[in-house]
Order: sequence, then C-alpha cells, then structure tokens
Amino acid sequence: MAEISLKEVALIVGVVAACYWNSLFCGFVFDDVSAILDNKDLHPSTPLKNLFQNDFWGTPMSEERSHKSYRPLTVLTFRLNYLFSELNAVSYHFLNLIFHGVVCVVFLKVCKLFLDNQSSIVASLLFAVHPIHTEAVTGVVGRAELLSSIFFLAAFLSYTKSKGPDNTIVWTPIALTVFLVAVATLCKEQGITVVGICCVYEVFIAQGYTLPVLWDTAVQILRGKGSIPFSMLQTLLKLIVLMFSTLLLVVVRVQVIQSQLPVFTRFDNPAAVSPSPARQLTFNYLLPVNAWLLLNPSELCCDWTMGTIPLVESLLDVRNVATLTFFCFLGSLVVFSLRYPGDSSKTVLMALCLIVLPFIPASNLFFPVGFVVAERVLYVPSMGFCILVAHGWKKLSNKSMLRKISWVCLTVVLFTHALKTLHRNWDWESEYTLFMSALKVNKNNAKLWNNVGHALENEKNFERALQFFIQATQVQPDDIGAHMNVGRTYKNLNKTKEAEKSYMIAKSLMPQIIPGKKYAARVAPNHLNVYINLANLIRANESRLEEADQLYRQAISMRPDFKQAYISRGELLLKMNKPLKAKEAYLRALELDRTNADLWYNLAIVYIELKDPTEALKNFNQALELNPMHKLALFNSALLMQESGNAQLRPEAKQRLLNYVKEEPQDANGYFNLGMLAMDDKKDTEAEAWMKKAIKLQPNFRSALFNLALLYSQTAKELMALPILEDLLKYYPDHTKGLILKGDILMNQKKDIVGAKKCFEKILELDPNNVQGKHNLCVVYFEERDLIKAEKCLVETLALAPHEEYIQRHLNIVRSKIASLSAPEQSSVPAGDTAIAAAEEKKKSFQNSKEVKNEQKPSQTTAGNIKGHSKNKKQAEKNIMEKKETPKKSTKEIKDIEKKRVAALKRLEEIERILNGE
Repeated sequence: MAEISLKEVALIVGVVAACYWNSLFCGFVFDDVSAILDNKDLHPSTPLKNLFQNDFWGTPMSEERSHKSYRPLTVLTFRLNYLFSELNAVSYHFLNLIFHGVVCVVFLKVCKLFLDNQSSIVASLLFAVHPIHTEAVTGVVGRAELLSSIFFLAAFLSYTKSKGPDNTIVWTPIALTVFLVAVATLCKEQGITVVGICCVYEVFIAQGYTLPVLWDTAVQILRGKGSIPFSMLQTLLKLIVLMFSTLLLVVVRVQVIQSQLPVFTRFDNPAAVSPSPARQLTFNYLLPVNAWLLLNPSELCCDWTMGTIPLVESLLDVRNVATLTFFCFLGSLVVFSLRYPGDSSKTVLMALCLIVLPFIPASNLFFPVGFVVAERVLYVPSMGFCILVAHGWKKLSNKSMLRKISWVCLTVVLFTHALKTLHRNWDWESEYTLFMSALKVNKNNAKLWNNVGHALENEKNFERALQFFIQATQVQPDDIGAHMNVGRTYKNLNKTKEAEKSYMIAKSLMPQIIPGKKYAARVAPNHLNVYINLANLIRANESRLEEADQLYRQAISMRPDFKQAYISRGELLLKMNKPLKAKEAYLRALELDRTNADLWYNLAIVYIELKDPTEALKNFNQALELNPMHKLALFNSALLMQESGNAQLRPEAKQRLLNYVKEEPQDANGYFNLGMLAMDDKKDTEAEAWMKKAIKLQPNFRSALFNLALLYSQTAKELMALPILEDLLKYYPDHTKGLILKGDILMNQKKDIVGAKKCFEKILELDPNNVQGKHNLCVVYFEERDLIKAEKCLVETLALAPHEEYIQRHLNIVRSKIASLSAPEQSSVPAGDTAIAAAEEKKKSFQNSKEVKNEQKPSQTTAGNIKGHSKNKKQAEKNIMEKKETPKKSTKEIKDIEKKRVAALKRLEEIERILNGE
C-alpha cells in the first residue's frame, strides 16, 4: 500500500481550507436548528445514556414521531462542541472543516490502492472541492456523513490488510473492520454498506476473480466435476464472518428502532405514496437526477421535497429517456468491470461499488425515505465518481494528442468547482439566505416558501412572512403545514378571524378516520398540531372553552399517545376550574413521558389549585430532579416553601432562589423574595441588600419599595424610609399602606403634622372606611388641639370598628379632655403624648403589614412544543403570591409581637394618665 507524503497532506488540507474558510462565518440553519439548538442531548445536564436512547434530533426512539435516525456518536461530538463553546457556531463549523480534511486525506490513501499517484491526487482534489459537499460540510448536521465516512474508509483500509502471505487469513484486521463498521454505523446508518464493498474487494480484487471464472467454477461444482478450491473456501469463510457481523448489526439496529419505520407524509416523498407505475418510474428517474448533480453541480438546492421533481406518471414521459440512458451507461460499466480482468476494470468496479452501495439506503429500494433528493447523502457516492473521473482523465492524458487539453480541462474543473463551493458556502450564512438561494433553483417547492416565511417570522417580520406562507398555499394548496403557518402568522398580527379561517382550512385537509385503520400511520404527528393551535386560539374567548376542549379531545382520539394534546387540555381544564380533570390529563401525559420536567411542573400547579401544597412541592422537586435549573420550578417551589412558614425549609428555599437569580439575573422577583426570606430570618442587613438589588433592576417595584421602607421603619431607621416611600408614592399614589407608614413617620419622627395630615386625608379619599387612616387623622386633630373635631372623628371611627377597644378608650380620653377645658392648667396637652399614641398605633398597624407581591411573573420558553402552559404557570405564581399576603408566624415571632403589644399597652396607660391629669 502506497504511503502518503507530508506534501500531499499539506496540499489536500490547504485546498480544503481555501474552499471552506468562509463556512466559519455561517450560523445554524435548516436542520441544524433541530439537531443543535433544540436538542437537549447536547446539554451537560442531560445524562449520557440519553444519547443512546434518542434519535439524532433528541427524540426518544420509542416515540412514533421519531425519525429513527440513530447516530449517538455524531451527537456526542455535538455535545463536546457544546461543552467547550456552547452554541458558538464557529466551533461546530471548524470541526466539520477538520473532519472533511481528514476524509480527503484518508480517501487519498484509498485511491492509491486502485490508481497511480498522480490520478489519486486528482481524485482527492476533485473530492475536496466538489460543490455537492457544501451541504455535508457547511451544514453542521452533515457531520454525520463526515464522521461515518472517516470510519467507513478506515474499515475498508483495515480489511485490505486481511490477506496474508500465501493467501492466508489475518483475523486482526477483520476484527478491527467489524468494529469500525459498527462505529461508522453509529455515526450514520450508511456506514454499514462498507461491508458490501469489502466483499466485492475480496472476491474481485484480492482474489482476482472475474464473473466468467466464477461462473465456470460454479458450473463445474454443480456438475460434480470439481471441488471448491481452498482459496475460495477461505474467501467464503471471510465473507461469512463479514455477513454474520453485518446481520448482527442489522438486528441490533432494528431493535433500536423497535421494528418501526418513521412516519413520513406524501409531501416529504410524493413518489413513496404514489401508485404503480408512477412510483417505480419516479424512483428510477431520481437516479439520473442524482448522477447529474455529481456531474454538473451548478444548481444546488437545500430541499428537494414536495413538488421539486414532478412525478413520472407515464411511460411516455420524456424523462424516461434519461433513466434509460443512465441504466445503459451504468450497465456497460458493470459488464466491463466484472467480465474483463486487468487493473482498469478493477478500478472501475471499485468506483461503481463506492457509488452504488452507499447510496442504497437513500434509494427507496428497501424502505421509503423522508426526502426526494438530498445532496449530503451523495458525500460517499461522490468518492466513486471522483475515482471514475480521475481514471478517465488519466486515460485521456496518456494520449499525446489529448494531454494538454486534459490538463486544461482538469484545471478548469477544479478551479470552477472550488469557486462554486466558496460561493455556495455563503448561502448557508443564515436561513433566509439559504432558502432564498433554493427558491432561485426551484419555485415549485412549497416547503421552501414556508421556510423563508419562518426565517422572516423569527425576525418578527410577520407581514413579509405572511406573503411567503400564502405563496406556499398557492404552490401546494393541500399543504396542511402551510395553512397552519398562515393561521399562526395572522394570530401574531392579531387577526384572529383570519387565523381561525386558515386553521379551519388546514383541519379540513386532515385525513378522515377510517374504521379499523390506524390513523397515526397516515398523518405526520406535527400536522395534528392544527387541533392544538385552533383550540389555543378560540379558548381566548371564554364562551368557547367547551369547543376548545372538544378539539383537544378530537386530537387525543386520533392519537392516544399525543402528549401535547394532554398538556394543552390540562391547561384549559385549569382555566375552566376543573383541576381534577386537569390532573387526569397531566397524569396521562406523564404515562407517555415521565422524563419531561415541564409536565411535573404543570402537575404541581394543579395541586396548588387543589390546595395541596405538600403534593405540589413533591412535583416541583420531581421537575427539579429531571432539570435542576428549571427556572419556574425553582422560583415557585421556593415561594411555596417560604409560604409554608416552616423555618427548616428556608435554607433550601434560599438556595433555590439563588439558583434562580443565576439563571435569571435580570428578574427583580428573585432578589425581592430573597429579601423577604432574609426578613423572615431577621437578617436585616442582608434583606436590605436584596431589596435594593430588586429596586435597582426595577425602580417601580411596588412590593420591594414598601417592604424596604417597612424594614427601615422596624429597625429604627425611619428617616431612611421616607425617600423610599416618596418613590413608592410617586409610582403608586394610591398605595394605602405606604401613605399610613409615611404619615406615621412624618408625625412621630419629623413632627410634620401638616404632612402627616395630608397622607391620612389622601387615604380617606381613596377609602373612606379605612380605620387605620381615619384613626390616625383623629390623632392629628388631637395634636392640632382641635378636640371637638377629634371627638367627632373618633366617633365616626368607632362606628366603623365598634369592637376596637383602643378607639373607645381614646374617645373617652378626648371627651374627658373636653370636659376639663375650663381648668387652664389641664388645657395643654404634653408635647409628645399624641406622638406616643401614634407610635402605639403604628405598632398595631404594621406588625403584620409585610406586602408580599411579585411585580412580574417569570416566564419560560420550552423545546419539544410544550409552550401552551405558560398561562397556568403565571396563574400559579399569582396564587402563591396572593397567599403570601398573610404569612404564617412562628412561635418566636408571636411571642415578640406579644411583648411589643404589652409595651404598647403600658405606654397607652401612661398617655391616659397624662390626659386624665393624674
């Protein structure tokens, strides 16, 4: 086996870098979104075992919506990218570029088995620059092809060393080959096809058999005129080992997909659901289409589904000529390679094997695939094509008359292909540029119009997006997804009537239920979302909740395993005040997926509605066990712990809130609740710091402003509370508790009777029946020496609260004072008496006046389409927060309050003695 020089490696790697350097500036587009951005298997928090239980897109293999593409080792490399750079697209593209360079170098080594040195370099260079590879190299998901190809070629190279001296068998390379085949298959399914190439290599290259020789030997054996040669027996043994290992891999693969093929719609691959002869004619025509892309990659498209290539429905279709020509050419090459001995025929045979065998999984020969044409599946077949071209070029260049023109043609081809590749890379810069470039090639594919619309929708350009979605419905009127896109965009534009009309059209296009036939096998799972979207739209109308529920139930009846339908129905049932039925819906969804943290979170919300905080906390904990950084579960479980009044839960509540603010550092609610916990623990300095942090993030945070002022008031820092109260009342002029606290501080600390009076009068304007405000105004009248007005005020206050003993006592004091006005020596009230009375009232008013409300509700965006439950999350937060208005007190706190009340009563008795002139 010829070795590769360092110069050759440098040449190949340099050409690859020159062709693909601009791919580093591309983002995540098309399938990258599902495989990278939305794939939770990349996150370090996801157990590694999930990579071997889920498909390439992060969907469990057991689910019917899974594409059954099992490529855990490729996903593992994505996870390594994420570990080092998270979602920085540059690192993903850079690794793809490196892998393509490795493939090109290994391919050069394979070429040297069948070509001379010069031709091998030509084949490798042509492979390095071929524009058909941009989808596999510049598209991040194409890494499956790159990795599989590395191990594919390595397995083949290993097998070529299995022939020892005197035609003996060397088993170590064979064992290594089997291992590498398994690894290649775990990168992408087509890796297993290298076994077929090894078999062809063993029979026709290593052993040197030709088809006539094999035929003659078989005839002699069948006639009993000869026996099987020993060398042939050894060959059979090696082939049996290879085939047995392949069969074992196939059995394991079938077990992994649980003997289920993926569900594709007629839009993905129209020919797959077409009747004969259109099905066979179209599938055969697709072969010359793929060959033409290799021969002339001038018009490349990222998506060839739907109406890109019209069905070949008749034998009279002129495109059948292309099919016939292709098979004639292919047949002549096969006959030449199998019938005649010699190096040239061997080279052609191996090139044909590399073209044909790796393409079989994508050919619809054994099972339908989810595409019509896919450029990236031509990555390995193009190796055989490049060997054929290099071999043909060598034949021409050996002729003196054609030598110069062959070199010129080769130079032009390599240069133009490199330029095309470089230019094609820019198409993958963004989804908009990618799909717009595709529309230049093909305007009959509704999916492309939809994808441009999605790209514009992501940029919030709904008006333009709507135009492309509508165009998609015109190109493919029966495209359910296009009508759903139109409906969603109308909804985003707040055109609910038009949105409902579009959803109804999409719903009318759904296949009807046929008794005895499994519905799920006849519709794409995502198309059932039309029921979810329509129900979500109409349930905004309170009078149509039952109609929305009917749609959810219809979706469930069509697919009893439709998890999203149970989730959305659970939310609706909560809205309809049917928590028990909502609980049933979520429990059914959990039967389908117990690893979904959002489902456990939603069930916790149901238990809050059912007034069962213990079960709610258990479900919050389950959600956090599955996703330790589930933001809403962290936040609401902490509030639930805080609300319980159990001091033992406070440290855990604090830790969860600290984790929450790490995830949401700009959410003032997290800091506010940390402050409330610190106040409960009597950590005044810490509470002050958290409250200030919340106010810094949200200057108009009502509850944080009030509680900080209250904290200052309770820690003898009343004058520091005044500017905080000024800010509070600037944003919320009708904040009653704030007005009471401000008036109290003005009267007792600042001796500003006029300012205090304005506060209390403002309270009574807002609420004439406010007992605290009215009583404090009575105290102001007393402070102003207006005893008659104070008496009248206290009478009115007593009428509002006849059972408040302190009001009656103060009324008696004032009346006693009025009666003794004739005595001059008793007519002056000691300066501070009313202030002390006000202080006593302040103690009564504010001992239980913490205001525990969160100004904002945290929100969360969830992958896998679990988005509809945000309203319930918000409602649950509201429920928790409202309950916090009257927090439970510990035994120690109650004793502290009692001591303060006793002290206040003693001061009140002293006031009464002074007022009575004792």
